[in-house]
Amino acid sequence: MTEYKAQTTDMLFAMNDVLDYAEHYASLPSGADATPDIVHAVLNEYAKLCENVIVPINRHGDEEGCTWQEGQVKTPTGYKEAYEQYREGGWPSLSSSIEVGGQGLPASLSKIVCEMLVSASPGFALYTAGQSGAIETIAEYGSEQQRALYETKLVSGEWNATMCLTEPHCGTDLGLMKTKAEPQVGGTYKVTGTKIFITGGEHDLTDNIVHIVLARLPDAPQGTKGISLFIVPKFLSDDDGNLGQRNSVHCGSIEKKMGVKASATCVMNFDGATGFLLGTENEGLKAMFTFMNAARIATATQGVSHAEFGYQKSLNYAKERLQMRALSGVKNPSGPADPIIVHPDVRRMLLTQKAFAEGNRLLNYYLAKQLDIALESKSEIERLAAKTRLDLLTPIAKAFSTETGYESANFAMQCFGGHGYIREWGVEQNVRDARIAMLYEGTTGIQALDLLGRKVLANNAHSLIAYTNELRAYWSSVDLPESLQPQLNKLLNYIDTWLGATHNIGERAKQNMEEVGAASVSYLMLSGHILLAHFWLQSAFVAINKQKENIEKKDFYLAKVETARFYFDHLLPRCEGYLASIHAGADSMMSITEAQLAAW
Repeated sequence: MTEYKAQTTDMLFAMNDVLDYAEHYASLPSGADATPDIVHAVLNEYAKLCENVIVPINRHGDEEGCTWQEGQVKTPTGYKEAYEQYREGGWPSLSSSIEVGGQGLPASLSKIVCEMLVSASPGFALYTAGQSGAIETIAEYGSEQQRALYETKLVSGEWNATMCLTEPHCGTDLGLMKTKAEPQVGGTYKVTGTKIFITGGEHDLTDNIVHIVLARLPDAPQGTKGISLFIVPKFLSDDDGNLGQRNSVHCGSIEKKMGVKASATCVMNFDGATGFLLGTENEGLKAMFTFMNAARIATATQGVSHAEFGYQKSLNYAKERLQMRALSGVKNPSGPADPIIVHPDVRRMLLTQKAFAEGNRLLNYYLAKQLDIALESKSEIERLAAKTRLDLLTPIAKAFSTETGYESANFAMQCFGGHGYIREWGVEQNVRDARIAMLYEGTTGIQALDLLGRKVLANNAHSLIAYTNELRAYWSSVDLPESLQPQLNKLLNYIDTWLGATHNIGERAKQNMEEVGAASVSYLMLSGHILLAHFWLQSAFVAINKQKENIEKKDFYLAKVETARFYFDHLLPRCEGYLASIHAGADSMMSITEAQLAAW
């Protein structure tokens, strides 16, 4: 069975042909070296690492898992060697500042290549996830001394990092957090508390691990307004990074999980550990959101990875597996049966995976492009507009990409039939690994509340209206071929419907705020499907023009047009169900009592 192969052709199509990354990079200060040739080379080299080094350790990493003994965690066989190759290749430093040892390439490029790493091995990829978020947070909020020490070591990959938020008694509601930070003479703090579900909290890949920890000062206000952020390293060090005394932070245990078993998910105990304030007192949540937003975009990319992996596996299997004859007549006269790829239901499952993998890839690359603009544009107006788009679209991308990525992983397993349930094919691992992405960095329900409550209704839908106006302006400026006009009409009608549903929820919420929570997930999924309709129509439009220029890739471009047609015919109609749920309101959800729910 063919293993994962990086889809650099489609990645470059999304970047250059649809989203015009070449011009985008040329406009950025960091983009001087990000020429099309360099970007192509970066993708190809990263693909080699993933295919030749990371893919081979994926399956046994799942089977062997991590082991914990007396606070020490050992990663699966081969992971330490693979990490060394990852580090020696300079991949942690791709988009970091040259001043701290980075390569200075645009932030979007590091987000884009991560898709390949997750597809190759989700468990391994999670050990790299904390680095980028910590680097970005320390770069924005750290002192010169902190940047010189911690950022430099993280950029080189010599040290690793974690994000420590969740506690046993509270997950999303960080206002309930109990971890304490007590000021000490000399400007340090003693951090005491327990954090759970900490990805890579302890391992043997690097000499030091830098924990970015939320904690509460003694005189802090109650709730989320009284949270500060601290750097708590596993080992203390001098200013040159030479390791010294072991800090009072230890791994109490690792979790036994459904998936991503090669990644150590740790219970971390801070027993008066020495910490260093990162940013300003009582503004830790604001600083942590730099880390969290980076993690949400990275998690959205994981949804693409799981869909892509499953699609490749099930496509290859469907071309080889012989089962029954096609209803329309024999397709494989030299064999005892036809390959299952001829059957409509298998086509449905394959095309659904393809539509979600490639559509969400475009959505996430669009977000990565906005990240570049928000960080680097010389125009304050452009920076603010990009940040507004990011604020609006990030919760959609995180939740929608992971929900549909998991759906795609399940369809891949279904294509295999009973063989999909067997470990040897690898698709059941993909299902198990994909499931966590809908939970961490905020569940789908949390993302939906963030979208509808904070990002849309809280500002009277101004950001949504501005974005939909941009979509309309784009399509009014395009000379669309007649063959795509019916799809454009559907898209424009659904944009109007999107705004109408928003107004409807807002009006009902004035009478009953439960209407927001009742509608939120359906609203987010409606939003995601409409966004993908835009990107698939854009893909089809570009592909029709490109196939005239490049006859050698005719099938690639025709596949874009046909997949867009499938998306509009078979997936976009799901919006009608979401709209029905939205308009049904909260009453049937909230009228049943707790006693009735428990009436067995």
